[in-house]
Amino acid sequence: MKHLLRYLKGYEKEAVIGPLFKLLEACFELAVPLIMAHVIDTGIRSADTGYILAMGGVLVLLGALGLACSVTAQYFAAKAAFGFGQALRGDLFRHVMRLNWAQQDRVGASTLITRLTSDVDQTQAGLNLALRLFLRSPFIVAGALAASLWIDWRLGLVFLAATPVMALVIFGILRLTTPLYRAAQKLLDRLSLLTRENLAGVRVIRAFSRQSEETARFDAAADELRALQLRVGRIAALHNPLTCVLVNLAILVLLRQGAFAVDAGRISQGDLVALVNYMNQILLALVALATLLVSFSKGLASAGRVCEVLAEAPAFESPAEAPAPVSGAARVAFENVSFGYEGGEKELEQISFSALPGQTVGIIGGTGAGKSTLVNLIPRFYEASEGRVLVDGVDVRALPFARLRGRIGLVPQKARLFAGTVASNLRMRCPDAPDEALWAALETAQAADFVRALPQGLNSPVAQNGRNFSGGQRQRLCIARALVGSPDILILDDSASALDYATEAQLRRALAKDTSGRTTFLVSQRAASIRHADTILVLDDGRVIAAGTHDQLVHSCAVYRDICRSQHIEEGL
Repeated sequence: MKHLLRYLKGYEKEAVIGPLFKLLEACFELAVPLIMAHVIDTGIRSADTGYILAMGGVLVLLGALGLACSVTAQYFAAKAAFGFGQALRGDLFRHVMRLNWAQQDRVGASTLITRLTSDVDQTQAGLNLALRLFLRSPFIVAGALAASLWIDWRLGLVFLAATPVMALVIFGILRLTTPLYRAAQKLLDRLSLLTRENLAGVRVIRAFSRQSEETARFDAAADELRALQLRVGRIAALHNPLTCVLVNLAILVLLRQGAFAVDAGRISQGDLVALVNYMNQILLALVALATLLVSFSKGLASAGRVCEVLAEAPAFESPAEAPAPVSGAARVAFENVSFGYEGGEKELEQISFSALPGQTVGIIGGTGAGKSTLVNLIPRFYEASEGRVLVDGVDVRALPFARLRGRIGLVPQKARLFAGTVASNLRMRCPDAPDEALWAALETAQAADFVRALPQGLNSPVAQNGRNFSGGQRQRLCIARALVGSPDILILDDSASALDYATEAQLRRALAKDTSGRTTFLVSQRAASIRHADTILVLDDGRVIAAGTHDQLVHSCAVYRDICRSQHIEEGL
């Protein structure tokens, strides 16, 4: 938690004022038993109604002041805690966005979501309670002990004996439950993963009639979480009964010994009542402290999980400045590039090629050949293990992310749209793009006709993940989004798989009509999609086994020839 205290910056005043007002409230509370002792010893003994009413007024005043201090403390503590939570959540989200794809894959999307939501909330709640009660409860205990010793040191020994025993019970329970809370958060991660998988793959589950099996998996995970939480609950439930028994036993001892002290004239009846009240105050303070520590232990467990993500340093940073492009260099070049995912074998090995401005490069190969991995190295989503990837003669590792990716239009395999409007999705690369540029991109992507047919045109709503559009429409909108702003490098990663052959042919012709010096990479399983490319790279098991035009490859590359034959593409076409 101490590593996260920097997120209180800007709320230092609130973080100090909140506990201070809680201490003032505690002072008013500690004064109540002493005033009650005077009421009993002076007002009631002498039947002085005026004195009783006066002291009653003082008690009401102390109660009002305590309430005002409590509300003030709650306000400032909540303000500091929510400010802390906002800063932590924002920084954690920005940090996750800086992690490369390999790191995000290793941590896992489901656990990142849990840590961004549940864990940050638990940490925020723990801090809120700490600001309100962390000083107040120990101050009440210490003040009650001091007051009891001041009233009568012999009876104060009962407090000195009972308080450590109660504290031992509380902290023993806390020590047992803290690791279980951490385990519960991990089970919550697993439950989130199952939920995410089932919601994302609900159509597949229904298509194979696997609803009952997936429900059983979810129920098993939920039951495991419930069993662990019940186990924690049973242990935590021992707290109140045990502490209440200890306090009542202490009060019995206090009343017995106090009766002898009153009879001997060592203390007054009011002092004995005050001692009993102080014992009850210690009980309430320890119960509140236990509640704080339980919440704080949850917060600590969650804070540790948040710190684990924050400690995951980005594998590579964005340089501050970019070298000047090399005149006459290829737009994109690979020099003996090899790459392997973390903990796995090499996916790409010794890849070398160059692509000039205005050139179209087709990439084809079997499933798992490394086609998508290759193009993902260009925007530096992953970093080459060996060799160099160059853009305009400059190593991509020397280019700032914004400058590098600002020149690239990417359409990934899975077409993904964001909730908003058609226009807001198209303007992701270029926020200031005019409507004319959007329509031009839609025309090239063969999406203008169906967008014009929408009731609100460019302002038509897009549902989450674009579920109000068909698969082909989503792909065409994603292609149009990549074209807005005229990128220097266009990467189409199997982005026409949902298009019919006629629409795909129209798309290819439109892309070839106005290249404007753009270098285009076409990744596809279809030979027909890349056959007109200037250069075709044939990948097999992470290696470029052949490169050339369609006509050259059908005669010189057996793998490419087999692909063409399997797709009924004649060699002479």
